[in-house]
Amino acid sequence: MDWTPGEMSRDVEDRRGSSGGGFGFGGGGLGIIGFVFLLIISLITGRNYIGAYLSGGGHVATSTASNRPVTASREEDRSAHLVSYVLDDVQAEWQKLLPEQTGKPYRRAHLVLFRDYTHSGCGVAQSQTGPFYCPADGKVYIDLGFWDELRRLGGSTADFAQAYVIAHELGHHVQNILGIERQMRQLAARDPSQQNPLSVRLELQADCLAGVWGNTAAKRKIIHREDVEEGLKAAAAVGDDHIQKMSRGAVSPESFTHGTSAERQQWFMRGLRSGEVNQCNTFQAAGSF
Repeated sequence: MDWTPGEMSRDVEDRRGSSGGGFGFGGGGLGIIGFVFLLIISLITGRNYIGAYLSGGGHVATSTASNRPVTASREEDRSAHLVSYVLDDVQAEWQKLLPEQTGKPYRRAHLVLFRDYTHSGCGVAQSQTGPFYCPADGKVYIDLGFWDELRRLGGSTADFAQAYVIAHELGHHVQNILGIERQMRQLAARDPSQQNPLSVRLELQADCLAGVWGNTAAKRKIIHREDVEEGLKAAAAVGDDHIQKMSRGAVSPESFTHGTSAERQQWFMRGLRSGEVNQCNTFQAAGSF
């Protein structure tokens, strides 16, 4: 992947210098209201915030400063600049593509870099949850330590593999702008048994939308064939079947929330080859919308 580090994007909120990266729920525990809130957010987003909270032990951390100087290794600093570059590039392309292909204007998202945990419009954000998009505040959240987890899962952490992850989360932002995320929540509310299948469709569509950006990057000679292969490795590593095999040795399709490795690769390539948003209707494929 061809890119040049530069100034950090104005759309990046760097909270890595905060004490604990922000604040988490704690003290005497979540309480019933906090628990219900995390349950609702988990159902809406398809991400297990309750599990992340419990795995963190309900630790309390209060942010003492959000703008302290960031101490980072050379590798982490390079990764932060790559995230910044991809964020700006993806959003610049969507500012052109979205009006052209859907008639909807694109509004820029912010990306929050943090360590360990921080606050978000969707509640506590912890490194255990991995990168995620919060529709409530229109921000992407990522702890750069996720790349170590991706490597552990057998995925590539090459530049374009990291770019794929950021483009996928911004795909969720596009869904939010188009009203797709809201429709998914409404459908899930009407039939809770469809929560997981709908979540899979939402995630696969975000993969496809990441591929749509990849199409523009290929046309501009920013990425090459070997980069696409690294992106596919990353997509395979975060497939539900692959993660379940590694963590528990068995696969439970009924519990899938993101799709299989093959499905994630398939929809990413569909977006990459077509460059068209209308080729990413995973819900139509499921007969939902």
